[in-house]
Amino acid sequence: MATVSLTLLSPLFSNSSKSSLKLGISNANNANQTSIQENLNLICIDSKRGVSVSQRRETLIKGLALLPLVVFGGTPISEAREVEVGSYLPPSPSDPSFVVFKASPKDTPALRAGNVQPYQFLIPPTWKQSRVANILSGNYCQPKCAEPWVEVKFEDEKQGKIQVVASPLIRLTNKPNASIEEIGNPEKVIASLGPFVTGNSYDPDELLETSVEKRGQQTYYKYVLETPFALTGSHNLAKATAKGSTVVLFVASANDKQWSTSQKTLKAMLDSFEV
Repeated sequence: MATVSLTLLSPLFSNSSKSSLKLGISNANNANQTSIQENLNLICIDSKRGVSVSQRRETLIKGLALLPLVVFGGTPISEAREVEVGSYLPPSPSDPSFVVFKASPKDTPALRAGNVQPYQFLIPPTWKQSRVANILSGNYCQPKCAEPWVEVKFEDEKQGKIQVVASPLIRLTNKPNASIEEIGNPEKVIASLGPFVTGNSYDPDELLETSVEKRGQQTYYKYVLETPFALTGSHNLAKATAKGSTVVLFVASANDKQWSTSQKTLKAMLDSFEV
């Protein structure tokens, strides 16, 4: 079996984090490779016979379209609905200016694998869901991922963006099914998860505010950060909790222009997040 080795660096992870992905191409994919080669051969033959350039270009495109299936073992980049979420999500009973996103097993690989408990949050109806590449979604490593992965992403050009990041509990503590309090205080937890908030690095001086929220048996740590060098944005809000074998982190980000008009909206989204 041929093996392709790719080293992928994502801005989601800290500079010290490098994810090396071994992608095996099984014999089952030989049919795809053969199909591509046949299409390329057809181009050469048709060229000699005087077939038009546009026909040859169409044949080539059809062949190249199979490349993602060969390289990624049949799993292309995950699709997201490139439409406003208000067109398919239900309105919030408590605030009609928002809609409700409730994650279910059909939404992410980790939910299907049972590694993450269903979560939900409010979101403005004009926002759109963004695609999450397989290497970031954890699709390749479920059900046992060693590094955090992105569950879902949403954004609005005028207001900012949000994402849900999940981290294996074992990355933060050796105690099975630990609560967020058992992992440590808010400062300790953000020290470990900070790079996944900013997209690059975390400096304790960037932390402006912490708070603790109780909802039934579940405890959440909430953070306000001013991050001038972050890849995600100069302003970040975060909320973390632990449930089962996973720590789940909700992040709302904005640049200075977005923050001046949307901070109340982003805070409302953060407050609504629950697992």
